[in-house]
Parts: sequence; C-alpha cells; structure tokens
Amino acid sequence: MKPRPGGRGPRGGTSPIGAGRDDLDGRQGQLRILVVSADIGAGHDAAAAELAARLAGDGVVVEQLNFFAALPRPLHRLVREGYRTMLQRFPWSYDALFRFTDRSSSMVRAFRAALRAAVPRMLSRISADTCLVVTTHPFANQLLGPMRGTGQLTVPVLSYVTDFVVHPIWISPGVDTYCVVHDGTQRQAAARGAADVRVVDPLISAEFAASATACQRTARARFGLPEQERLALIVAGSWGVGDVARTARDVLAAGCVTPVVACGRNVRLRQRLSAFPGHVLGWVEDMPTLMRAVDVVVENAGGLTFQQSLAGGLPTVTYRPISGHGRANAELLAEAGLTTYVTTAAELAPVLTELTGAAASPALPVGSATDMASLISEVVRSGDRLDRKRAA
Repeated sequence: MKPRPGGRGPRGGTSPIGAGRDDLDGRQGQLRILVVSADIGAGHDAAAAELAARLAGDGVVVEQLNFFAALPRPLHRLVREGYRTMLQRFPWSYDALFRFTDRSSSMVRAFRAALRAAVPRMLSRISADTCLVVTTHPFANQLLGPMRGTGQLTVPVLSYVTDFVVHPIWISPGVDTYCVVHDGTQRQAAARGAADVRVVDPLISAEFAASATACQRTARARFGLPEQERLALIVAGSWGVGDVARTARDVLAAGCVTPVVACGRNVRLRQRLSAFPGHVLGWVEDMPTLMRAVDVVVENAGGLTFQQSLAGGLPTVTYRPISGHGRANAELLAEAGLTTYVTTAAELAPVLTELTGAAASPALPVGSATDMASLISEVVRSGDRLDRKRAA
C-alpha cells in the first residue's frame, strides 16, 4: 500500500484523523480500525461483521459505523427506502439509473460533491487513534476517499467490494486499496482507474466452506425438509427482492427439484407464497446449515449469498436477476464460469437436472487468496511500527 502524498490541509476548525498519533502507550498495544458499512440489505453489514470477527483475536479493536450516520436522518431513510422501492416496484428505474451512472462520470462527481457537507459529521465519528478505515459500501468511498486526498484523513482507506461488477460509484480518488474476490473484478477495477487492487478471500464465514463438516440428512432435519428429494434453494437477499414468486413457480414447474424459498425479511413475499407447494422460509439465521441441506442454489443478484454458495461448492444458477448490478453480475459470473445464467423458463429443467447430478461445482477458493484480515493486520502494524520509530 503506497503512502498518500500530502494534499490540501484540513479545513479550519478540524484536525486530520490519524495525524499526531503519539500517545502509543495509551493504546496498550491495541490497534484501532474503523469499518464503514451501510444498512442497505444485509451483505454490506455482514462483510463488516465477518471482518471484525476475523480481527477480534489479533489484538485489533474494530469499530463499525453505518455510513448513513454521517448523513441527516431523513436522508438515510429516503435513500434506503427509495432504493428498496425502486428494486421492488420500479425495477426499470433502478436499471436506468445504474446504466446512466455507469456511463456518466459527471453524475458520480456530482454525488461526491454533494457528500462534502457530511465531512464534519463523519470526522466527529472517527476516533483520533484510528489507524485504518475499511469500507464495505461504495457511497462511503465517495466521502472518505476525498477526505483522504485533502488530508482530513491521514490513515489508509481500504475498500472491500461486495459486488463482482465494479460500478463507477465504487471508485473514488483517495481510496488507497480495493479488495475484490475475483480476478475478473480486479481487471474491471483497474480499468475504472483503481491503482491498487488486491484479490482476497471473500468475507464470509468459514462455515460455508466446502471442507466444513456436513451431514445433509441432519441439515434437512434441522429445517424440516424431505430426506430423499432433490432440493433447490431460491434466495433473493435479506429484502427478498426481485420476481421471486415467479421464479419459485418456474422452478417447481421444471419438475426435477423441489423449491425451498428463502424470503428473507420480506413478510409480504412469505404471505404471498403461503399456499405454495414447496417449502417457504422467512429470515434464516443458520444459512450454512440450510445450504448444506440443498442440492442447488437459484439466485438473482450475485451478492453475498452467491459468494456463500460458491464457497461451499454448491452448483449455482442465476435466474431472473434483479435490475442494475444483478444483471451485470450475472453476465460477469457466467463469463467466468461461476454460474449458469438461465434466461428462459424452458432452460431450467435441463440445467437443474444436470447440476443436481454433478459431482462438483466451481467454487470461490476460501484460504487460497490473500486473507483480508491478515492484509489489514500487516498494514496497521507496519504503520504502528513507523509511529513508534518516530516517537523514539
């Protein structure tokens, strides 16, 4: 990670976070990092929580911050609920917004400029002894990257990209390093102008790994699922967005698998499927066990759940992807051979029949790429050693 050249000084009345970290004895050997996430869906927060868990035993204090805490509360609700409404009711509008901002750098710059008003609130939420900031949401990059570039934040900013596709909103001047989970994503980030891009293990629990001890019969009993049938798990994230009900009907009509639908926290979706002849679940706390219970995963976004299924070596089908990043992820993943992208209902039966009889499936390697927790420990400890050398 290259040192950040000095930019403009902090604005009057503020002190740069990370500057003058001389009270080393007061930290009692503990290093402090800040992970900035966002409570839009569950994937960004889940990645932040997994990173905190990995660092817990390494003498690193991890603080987690919701990015929207730096914004006025009404704006937080407006952005979150507006995003949910677009995905659920007006998917065409989200697709149009995604495509337009993908082509228009001026829109991203305008958004970045609008966030400048949130700098004081963000500064007030960062501890003075923070030695590294990690982001798991692209909006945070557009605020923290410029703060890093102007010297208001003097510690490294590292971003964990939760998507496979790198939309321009992820890329911001001032961000030191981007961490991605696939080399195709690495190439995209570099093409977007990111100077330092590392491929890391996905920030998901080791319980999802294919090597984890598993007993399908026990897993099925845990959720009251039949022992002998071939099961297809249909997932749509914590919000249960997309055309989930139609997907469930199409999978059932394929005739070769029994659908298991995870509705997330979408109560209305679960109510709509109350008479569905498959197995309908709400929010699932123990997703590793549920994935060990099924034979194939059918997903629509290519986000956190997709990484979980690939880590476990489960055959994965992408069907009726959500607008915007969902479709973009589907195309990249299919090109990389990590998913089977099914575009018509007629294709489902032969694809599901083939995949549920397959001996193995492509998997995202867990443990073979760089471990992000190790990377962070290396960065913060090297910075701490430099601080101690200066203090001496």
